[in-house]
Amino acid sequence: MENIEIRTFDQGDRDWLIRQHQEHYALEEGFDDSFDVLVTQIIDEFLRDHDPACERGWIAQKGNQRLGSIFCVKLNAQRAKLRLFLLVPEARGHGLGQRMLQTCMRFARDQGYEGMQLWTHESHRAAGALYARSGWELTDSRPAVSFGKANVEQTWEILL
Repeated sequence: MENIEIRTFDQGDRDWLIRQHQEHYALEEGFDDSFDVLVTQIIDEFLRDHDPACERGWIAQKGNQRLGSIFCVKLNAQRAKLRLFLLVPEARGHGLGQRMLQTCMRFARDQGYEGMQLWTHESHRAAGALYARSGWELTDSRPAVSFGKANVEQTWEILL
């Protein structure tokens, strides 16, 4: 995919990003409405409270079409948390996910974070493979019932 800009997330992206998470996770994962509530809460908290000096969100966009998102938020003084990493189906498999992940990790490193953490589900196999190729380590994996279905929740971490 050519001519893709990775730009800073802003208020105008809010509804699109919530809708994308609702649609994709309901269809692809079978998640219920409790996932929508969580995503809305994360985005609204970011818009209201984030510190632009050490936290940022990005949107991948080609022309007027948004293709994905990724966020870096403060977990504590030493560690950042990767959140809201999403690519629309038509943008997958072209290297955009790697580019977005590197953008987020570079930002975290540049802000002085020593490491990063993320939370996901085992069913996101392509994302897990991307994390592993990029140096992330799976540090926790446990069965859980979340968003209306049985899942295996995972925590991945990386030292920067």
